[in-house]
Amino acid sequence: MNYRLEIFDYLADEYKKLSGEIECDESYYGGKKKGPRYRCSLLKVKVFGMLERQGRIVTAIVDNVSAESLIKEIKQHAEKGSVFYTDKFRSYNSLKFYGKHYAIDHGKEFGKGKCHINGLEGFWSFAKERLLKYHGVSKSYFHLYLKEMEFRYSYRKENIYHKLLKIHFGPFFA
Repeated sequence: MNYRLEIFDYLADEYKKLSGEIECDESYYGGKKKGPRYRCSLLKVKVFGMLERQGRIVTAIVDNVSAESLIKEIKQHAEKGSVFYTDKFRSYNSLKFYGKHYAIDHGKEFGKGKCHINGLEGFWSFAKERLLKYHGVSKSYFHLYLKEMEFRYSYRKENIYHKLLKIHFGPFFA
């Protein structure tokens, strides 16, 4: 069995909603786009991520980055009343109705004090750097590679080799 599929299933089984202070951001995966940069490149895979500070990360592939789409993901993966940190992207404007919301304007300041999304930006960098070595991932398997990156990042302070053995062989693996 593909270990990425086992990781995908493990993360689904171990899932619980994020709470506390949560960073939210969207990112785009795919080849280099020629010409000016735009948020909504049609050729790229749109990914939404939420990082519980000092905790786990949850990622999801989304069809679009509309407010409806992103708020739906937030409601599905985060406890109501949490504290959310985002950039100033307009899709997050209605987040104030679900919890406390701080929006960071990257053009004016970059992460002063607790008001930043540097942890999640670090994850995007971590994931993209590791996915580069594959020289492209098929869209049909991208969700498995993304969950592998989520797993590696969430358990980066643990012995990942032993954790993978336990996932593959079960709880009786010594």
